[in-house]
Amino acid sequence: MQHLVDTNDFSNAQITQLLQDAKSFKAHRPPQLLHDKLLITLFFEASTRTRSSFEVAAKRLGASVVHLDPSRSSAKKGESLEDTFANLCAMEPDGIIVRHSHNDTPKILANMQSTPVINAGAGNYAHPTQALLDLFTMVEHFGGNVEGKTIAIVGDIVSSRVASSGIRLFRRMGMNILLVAPEQFMPDSTLKQYKNLEDVMDKVDVIMSLRAQLERHEKELFEDYDDYASQYCISKKRMGDRKILLLHPGPVMRNIDISDEMLEDPRCQVLTQVKNGVFMRMAILKLLLLDS
Repeated sequence: MQHLVDTNDFSNAQITQLLQDAKSFKAHRPPQLLHDKLLITLFFEASTRTRSSFEVAAKRLGASVVHLDPSRSSAKKGESLEDTFANLCAMEPDGIIVRHSHNDTPKILANMQSTPVINAGAGNYAHPTQALLDLFTMVEHFGGNVEGKTIAIVGDIVSSRVASSGIRLFRRMGMNILLVAPEQFMPDSTLKQYKNLEDVMDKVDVIMSLRAQLERHEKELFEDYDDYASQYCISKKRMGDRKILLLHPGPVMRNIDISDEMLEDPRCQVLTQVKNGVFMRMAILKLLLLDS
């Protein structure tokens, strides 16, 4: 039984297969490979893109999907997470897709070895399917290879599970990673760190902007979001005519993370990421439910 807790659960060969399958699914609508499979989604945190993307991916492959709303489940009556999971597994689904605020939750559930667990985002540590769809988007953009490319991750890095998973995967794929953030937004890392966005604009092939999560920090760093945006918003003025691929996992805070003008710029591939998320999650479901 294989799980996806983080991208290190997949071998290099499996990641190559995921990229190939996602590309194939994008080019041609696949047959109903998972027509006899049943998935349960269990989201303890709000989600728009990830949950709907998984549901679309599953249904594109013919699988059935049941969503359990934890706010209306027995978890509200004091049932433990493990007992909730065990009861769901007793119904014999083929996989459970989990999002939770605690870093360790997907691993704890995977260790129960009852059904494949797919991590749809946990705490500030891991969001493996986002990292994989971002990799797919970059591989596609650069013609099949990202080795040696340089990416700047910009914004509230320490709070971001997207950044955390992405850093581990992108380094593994041979990319150079620069971190751009104020000191309090910077994780403990050996990667090159910059406070000023302007210092990296001529060094990078990709910028990944992150949502400014000022509410997560006890110490006030900026007077307001406008103050933050003046230093870290990706605007046309900052981008100039550079051929930099611009990514963002969403939700985008307009004119704070990325300007309205840049969101309409062809260098910005935010909606391509959303589209590619369906194909990558289709590939992941095929790997875990059919190929493993």
